[in-house]
Amino acid sequence: MAPEDDAIRCDACPVLCYIKPGRLGACDRYGNRDGQLVRVDPHLVLDRALARGSSIVPFLGREQEWDGNIVSSPETFVTAIGAGTTYPDYKPAPFIISSAVEGVDMVTVVTEGIFSYCGVKVKIDTDRHLGPERNVVRAQGEPVGHVTTSEYGSQMLSLGGVRHLTGGSRHEGTVSCETLLSLCNGKAVELTIDEGVSVVVQAGRPPIIDKVREERMRVGCGSATIGMFAKQWFGKVDEVVVVDDHITGVLSEHQAGKLLGVPETGVRIKGRRSTPGRYFQVAEPGTAWGGTNVEDPLAILLPFKPKLAWPGLRLLMVSTTGEHHAYFELDENLRPVMQDLPSQLSESVARIKENCEPALCTVLFMGGAGGSLRAGVTENPVRLTHSVRDALTRVTCGGAPAYIWPGGGITFMVDVSRMPENAFGYVPTPALVAPIEFTLTLEDYGQLGGYMDHVRPLQSIMPEDGRRHVSARAENPWPLHRSKPPGTTL
Repeated sequence: MAPEDDAIRCDACPVLCYIKPGRLGACDRYGNRDGQLVRVDPHLVLDRALARGSSIVPFLGREQEWDGNIVSSPETFVTAIGAGTTYPDYKPAPFIISSAVEGVDMVTVVTEGIFSYCGVKVKIDTDRHLGPERNVVRAQGEPVGHVTTSEYGSQMLSLGGVRHLTGGSRHEGTVSCETLLSLCNGKAVELTIDEGVSVVVQAGRPPIIDKVREERMRVGCGSATIGMFAKQWFGKVDEVVVVDDHITGVLSEHQAGKLLGVPETGVRIKGRRSTPGRYFQVAEPGTAWGGTNVEDPLAILLPFKPKLAWPGLRLLMVSTTGEHHAYFELDENLRPVMQDLPSQLSESVARIKENCEPALCTVLFMGGAGGSLRAGVTENPVRLTHSVRDALTRVTCGGAPAYIWPGGGITFMVDVSRMPENAFGYVPTPALVAPIEFTLTLEDYGQLGGYMDHVRPLQSIMPEDGRRHVSARAENPWPLHRSKPPGTTL
């Protein structure tokens, strides 16, 4: 069907929408304004001077007029958020901005990259078992990722990727894109895991696992917990068993207990003994005691050894978060009988909880910028890759520091919670749109074959309408700061 005469064609992504006046394209990012293709969202600029003030202020809004003063270049950083994209990639990047920093001419090249090769890595602080490793993670019933290796006190998910975005059904790709976009923009997403739990994930917020909000991550494994608190238990209890899905610890056998002179108690633990006082596989993974499926802690105990145990032996069983705890004393038949937790042990349980950090979800966007996106920066794209690898070019996302993976290409990760709000967009191919900035000296930019005739001074764009200042986050290094060379830390 031929486009209507008053429609214009958008070339900002591979969809190539025809947009009528007053309407938006399929991505809701570009529109037809009086016959001109425009980026409808404001272009964001970071300002160090606002770091102690309000979070967002209009630069040329109706509330105030520009006073004619040019903002000092080192205190202003042009982000790629709202800047537009280089598609098709033979065009120079939307903004190639120069500014003087400590007497050195710098250049920042900004573009909103279109990423099919992208995803998120999600860190969920919890001891609870979310699902078997490698099992599928679903959103709205569609596969969007998988469970990956758990880390110390956290469960990890890998979501998105090109095979979910474009390698499955159309609906799988759409849902995958929606899921990634919501997570990257700081919104809550409910996920289900095959043979596992339902979990609500939101960057910077506690996870909600099977409708229960997690409060804290574990203080350490069972062995580490004994190492930290053995002195506080000594003399107040005869035996402590710290229940943990990874390593269950036993005070009397542990080296920490031996050094204190804790005598043998005859306690016997189900599972596989590793080193003294450390046991693997005491139970199946789950959401109860210490990330196991154990509801009754006595289920991991075998009968006490009668030659070593004694009636009245005091036993504390506790999880690695202190959330679960129980106190027992052995009767005449050497069977544990539950008793009220003595106040002196309540203090130690509270200390475990105190030493547990708050449970949070962390969302890291990961993308590959090694493709034709580089052609918007230089006519010889491989030189940009080499410049990034050699730490001559600093890569940021909305002004937030990015981690650059070693090896070929430009594969980067960024903590979305350190970026301005709603920094991400999408195109219905489907793919995510993420801001990316490349900052280097003007001299280095010329040497890598940059578009020198498109370099614009910062002052030339500041009076333009449709641009907003956003306070720089205090925890982020300033992208134009030259005292710290570009690195690979988040």
